[in-house]
Amino acid sequence: MHNFCTLFDSYYLSRGVAMYESLRRHCPEFHLYIFAFDDLSKDYLLKQNFPSVTVISLAEFENPQLLKVKSGRNKAEYCWTCTPQVIKFAMDNYSLPSCTYLDADIYFFADPGQLIDEMGDRSVLITEHRYTAEYDQSATSGIYCVQFMTFRGTEEGIRVLNWWLEACLEWCFARYEDGRFGDQKYLDDWPQSFAGVHELRHLGGGVAPWNVQQYDFTYEDRSGILATERSSAKGFGVVFYHFQNFKFVGSAHVELGYYKLSNIVKKLIYKPYLAHLLSIEVDIRSDAEFSASINSVSPIKMDFFWRLKLLRRRVLGYMNFHAIEQLLRY
Repeated sequence: MHNFCTLFDSYYLSRGVAMYESLRRHCPEFHLYIFAFDDLSKDYLLKQNFPSVTVISLAEFENPQLLKVKSGRNKAEYCWTCTPQVIKFAMDNYSLPSCTYLDADIYFFADPGQLIDEMGDRSVLITEHRYTAEYDQSATSGIYCVQFMTFRGTEEGIRVLNWWLEACLEWCFARYEDGRFGDQKYLDDWPQSFAGVHELRHLGGGVAPWNVQQYDFTYEDRSGILATERSSAKGFGVVFYHFQNFKFVGSAHVELGYYKLSNIVKKLIYKPYLAHLLSIEVDIRSDAEFSASINSVSPIKMDFFWRLKLLRRRVLGYMNFHAIEQLLRY
């Protein structure tokens, strides 16, 4: 069985639930430890009682070291500071032999177990950004992406995890400074500095807006989303996609960021994700106990809720800053 952990708050609630449900759809045996970063997300998740999920509140998780630095970091910076902490907390408190951290805005299209299996007997798994040349931010944002990372409870694995944890406590900010950026730039020299670190080779682990331009995509009923790397003609199946910069804007728009996305990418990858998010938003708002509170933090305004109920089963099309209604008519 694979053990995973993630963190998110109410603003990311529908995305976190979508990630979990995609994991449940594709991973036969797993357990997900969700660190709920506010009471609203915690209460909702506990009420749902999702199978194969353990919910951990901030009150259970936060320690004196984290509380000491919390006031000096913004919301994103504090979450980044906590990333190695949630991995260590899950492994220590639940006696896990290994744990894989997942960003809440990734979404699975195939079983992630194949990515973990690629580690062999290595102790740490990291994933490259694999930037398209015109979007290469390696120098400032890092070679590797903190999106899908596995740590085993070996001496080597714990050494790397503890080093990262201490580094993030010392400095973790949303700016490039002295070769550091957030929790992410620290990973750049791990393969050289630590033994037992494996760089994922499977191209399907970590498809994202900043690298999707390098691939051609097709869909097959049995195999899911298939891709071919243009430079090498190498074929692979998409395991997960990282929906960075995907956000709802106001009451009727979605924003995808500034990366170039082909129509086939929008149709095969963004289409099911948006449809899933809208479905989850409808379910959340249908719960009278949470609807009023969710309205104050959700990226989708309440005045759009009833239209979502009518649109939830339609398909979407072009997605660059178009109204959601227009997208779903495609």
